[in-house]
Amino acid sequence: MVKLILKHLGKPESLISFVQDRPGHDRRYATDAGKIQRELGWRPQHAFERGIAETIQWYQQNESWWKRIVSGEYQQYYKMMYEKR
Repeated sequence: MVKLILKHLGKPESLISFVQDRPGHDRRYATDAGKIQRELGWRPQHAFERGIAETIQWYQQNESWWKRIVSGEYQQYYKMMYEKR
């Protein structure tokens, strides 16, 4: 996943840093849409790689939206609106 994201961003894999696993950390992650396909007939509209590429593009085009989240600016809004409730 990380390598795919870096590829779409045009960044080198040398940016990847490995950290020590925490106790109880899963050794393997896998998704299986079999149950939702069997029971609900759901199918993805896009292949995973296309979906991740479109997601990355959206974040690149909507930087002003996510920058406020990363900066913590939204916390000031909630404090102002809800602190006295």
